[in-house]
Amino acid sequence: MGAESAKRTYLVVVDDSDEARVALRFAARRAAKTDGRLEVLGLLEPQDFVQFGGVQAAIEEERRARIEGIVSSSIGEILDEAGVEANIVLQAGEPSRTLREYLVGREDVSALVLGAASSGNPGPLVGSFCGNDSGKLPVPVMLIPGSMSDERLEQLS
Repeated sequence: MGAESAKRTYLVVVDDSDEARVALRFAARRAAKTDGRLEVLGLLEPQDFVQFGGVQAAIEEERRARIEGIVSSSIGEILDEAGVEANIVLQAGEPSRTLREYLVGREDVSALVLGAASSGNPGPLVGSFCGNDSGKLPVPVMLIPGSMSDERLEQLS
């Protein structure tokens, strides 16, 4: 097993929320400090079916472009700051099931890093993987509070 394959991979699910950016910043700093890697997952939730195939395809492409834009804008500055590279992956499907399936057989992933909203509902993935499905994942979950300051992130990562 080579040194490259032995690196820890931190998987972060990113959307356009503040808590996702905090989780990404934590994971990037953690990867930098442990000589690890970062994988950024953008999830495309399924949409209601549109009767006309061309319209459905256009809607799907628009959603994919929007998620790609969110992921790209979220990671650029953070990765430059942390000095790590990221593998960006987009997956379509119901978020909890898609993420669970994505992790099957991924022994290179050391931790799933999720951001929790600073108030109210913590988010559907946090609710799922830190609640009823908490024992069903093949990796530990790192839950990062969305209200955490950069200084505290630096200290803890």
